[in-house]
Amino acid sequence: MLNQFSRTELLYGTEAMEKLAASRVAVFGIGGVGGYTVEALARSGIGTLELIDSDKVSITNINRQIIATTKTVGKYKVDVAEERVHEINPECIVKTYKTFFLPDNQDEFDFRGYDYVVDAIDTVAGKLAIIEKAKREGVPVISSMGAGNKVNASMFEVSDLYNTSICPLAKVMRRECRKRGIDSLKVVYSREEPITPKGRVEEVSMKRSIPGSTAFVPSVVGLIIAGEVINDLTQKL
Repeated sequence: MLNQFSRTELLYGTEAMEKLAASRVAVFGIGGVGGYTVEALARSGIGTLELIDSDKVSITNINRQIIATTKTVGKYKVDVAEERVHEINPECIVKTYKTFFLPDNQDEFDFRGYDYVVDAIDTVAGKLAIIEKAKREGVPVISSMGAGNKVNASMFEVSDLYNTSICPLAKVMRRECRKRGIDSLKVVYSREEPITPKGRVEEVSMKRSIPGSTAFVPSVVGLIIAGEVINDLTQKL
């Protein structure tokens, strides 16, 4: 019988689709990158999704985030994403956390129950806590490096963190992961030199530098990440 995943099943087979339906994936950060990751995972038949993000949709998100429209501004991102997932696959189990993930609250999350972890947040401390905990619990993890201030979507690639270059965030992450004894990490990054923003967003505090972004760069990163998750979960079948 035809269903919303019939075309995917033609490529991966029935056993793989059953594996995806039984898989539980946590996505930390439901923004430009994470939102597209969630979208693709839901459309690929992942059975359980945990969505972690404390933010609400802002008017400035509309240029790049799949969950952001004029109708969703002011709503929690995880709530919008959950509704969207259920419109794609009503049987998908979705658990949401309106939480800003940091080392201090990492114990609220049972990584042992995850089949895969996606790091799509933009704070170094949070990224390191996610990666360390995933590694400690033996859970596969993939991390998004810098997607802001980039305009060439074709330059993003999958690599080990220690084989990256150019990306300023990857440089910081290499140093910090090395200190923590993390010897490998799958990442998506770009070798494009970051562009210096032309001006600033007026509503944003000067205490933090906010990157520019486009509709087509974060989406590419999110879809690449989702593809890695799906392929890794099914490759041993």
